[in-house]
Amino acid sequence: MTEHPTSHEGRQPLAARPQERARPRQEEAPPGAAATAAIPGPSPVPHPAKGPVPGAVPSPAPGPDAATPVADTQTVSRREGDRLRFVGAATRRIARGIDLDEIVLGLCRASVPTFSDAILVYLRDPLPVGDERPVSPFVLRLRRTDRLRLADEESESGPEGERLRLSVTDPQAGLLPAADLCEIRAGGALAEVLRGVRPVFGDSAAARVALPELLGAGRTVPTGHRAILAPLRGRRRVIGAAVFLRGTDRPPFEANDLLVAAQLATHTALGIDKAVLYGREAYIADELQRTMLPDSLPQPTGVRLASRYLPAAETARVGGDWYDAIPLPGSRVALVVGDVMGHSMTSAAIMGQLRTTAQTLAGLDLPPQEVLHHLDEQAQRLGSDRMATCLYAVYDPVAHRITIANAGHPPPVLLHLGGRAEVLRVPPGAPIGVGGVDFEAVELDAPAGATLLLYTDGLVESRLRDVWTGIEILRERLAATAQLTGPDHSPPLEALCDDVLDMLGPGDRDDDIALLAARFDGIAPSDVAYWFLEPEDAAPGRARRLARRALSRWGLDDLSDEVELLVSEVVTNAVRYAERPVTLRLLRTDILRCEVGDDSPQLPRQRRARETDEGGRGLFLVNRLARRWGATRLSTGKVVWFEMATP
Repeated sequence: MTEHPTSHEGRQPLAARPQERARPRQEEAPPGAAATAAIPGPSPVPHPAKGPVPGAVPSPAPGPDAATPVADTQTVSRREGDRLRFVGAATRRIARGIDLDEIVLGLCRASVPTFSDAILVYLRDPLPVGDERPVSPFVLRLRRTDRLRLADEESESGPEGERLRLSVTDPQAGLLPAADLCEIRAGGALAEVLRGVRPVFGDSAAARVALPELLGAGRTVPTGHRAILAPLRGRRRVIGAAVFLRGTDRPPFEANDLLVAAQLATHTALGIDKAVLYGREAYIADELQRTMLPDSLPQPTGVRLASRYLPAAETARVGGDWYDAIPLPGSRVALVVGDVMGHSMTSAAIMGQLRTTAQTLAGLDLPPQEVLHHLDEQAQRLGSDRMATCLYAVYDPVAHRITIANAGHPPPVLLHLGGRAEVLRVPPGAPIGVGGVDFEAVELDAPAGATLLLYTDGLVESRLRDVWTGIEILRERLAATAQLTGPDHSPPLEALCDDVLDMLGPGDRDDDIALLAARFDGIAPSDVAYWFLEPEDAAPGRARRLARRALSRWGLDDLSDEVELLVSEVVTNAVRYAERPVTLRLLRTDILRCEVGDDSPQLPRQRRARETDEGGRGLFLVNRLARRWGATRLSTGKVVWFEMATP
């Protein structure tokens, strides 16, 4: 009984058909044709120039027995059916690949050993994408090879039918049977074969010159129809080539095998085209997502920050999760985390617009509930189905308080210094984009040493658990982590973020994850000096005296002259336009920060004073002497600040 493969995975005997059981014994394949049975049914069609195919079963002379022609016809039909089944299985395997390596691997595994004993796959380097104009010169790089093991590599007990010797294999070349790189010469033999698109036998006139050019100098292919050179053409251009090889233990390729090679090459090339396009789109989407997230977090006074972002998976890594930390006047900081519904380029684009809007609103120093209200209006302007969840919090390190407003987002978790993890009770609110909903804000204590964790629902919700179960698991994980560092020390912030992500199991990555952790250090009351100054001519002098006393108390007398000068200039500008008392605040941390606030919304602008001008040089001095300075408009006026490095 002759064996035929039922799939591209290997050789499996088919159940004997009625025709096979009825055939005379002398019609069975001879022992030398064992390799023929492993190939998907090559029909015994002789090559026009070579005569009968070696190893083919000869047709017996016609005689009085009329069953012999019928048996030959059935054999040919069976072989053609095996060939079609092989092509179908092989193309399905190639089509299963998503990325470039999977598709090339599918071609190799489908071809060896069922169709060929070895295969070499060359691809253009670099591969052009879509309508992109290919770079010159035209270079092919060996992407992958696959083959049966050589005879001297097999154990003595190995099956004799799997032993192979190919003359293309250089003994000194190890497992690499061909050159790694090939530059296609314009007008050369290889260029002509690739331009023709159709596969050709290795001993054809064109391939005899083209194959040495592809494989490298000194490497030749076996004689006879034992090699097929198949160009790989995508939708618009040739992107590579595949070489199928058979050893001397198997019959050579036949004319119908060119059709098989053409089918394999076509499906592979189209799959590679799709994989390259998908890879480019995924790269663009991933870059779009990441460029909309902050490159680095700020380092505001009194709080330490850490963040993490994880995409859902390779197949759905474009989402709308984002986080942000925005410094505010008065050494405060706004902490934002949000999640646009959906996974697409549109979601990422909407996320970028909402994040930009949130940054603009934060710069106006609006209350958290007002920020969410304006974000809701912006989402409605973007479209009726543009919805997102968002949590906006403002931390004040001087007051050790945090104000939080929520728009349909999972509640934050506060990890206290002693190791107790608390899910904060924040009014949930409706998601952004619903419209017509009021948002509420709640003000809570933010003790020094505590850690606030803001996150998106991808961290706590999956197909295996609901959101509240995930929140409870997160709370327990934080408490367990805090126990490891003891009651008097907070866990390291970066390590805490990594430990939180470790709670995710294999089936928990259904959505993007954005994580923002804030460690509250605060500013001690002894490091803060705060005064109200009446808007009168004596205010600058009083401000200088108050600043000198505070610096003396802090041991910063070396800064007195410069700080007094700058405080006098800034307070003078504030008194000129203010109608209500002016505020003066000094903060001592690793730097010295001075803040002067008034009720005038007009921001000061630095200008170059002329020699005849009596004023206009105050901000010039601030810019030259201060480490940094700036002005921020508030809902009640503005704040002008500057920072000085401490000795």
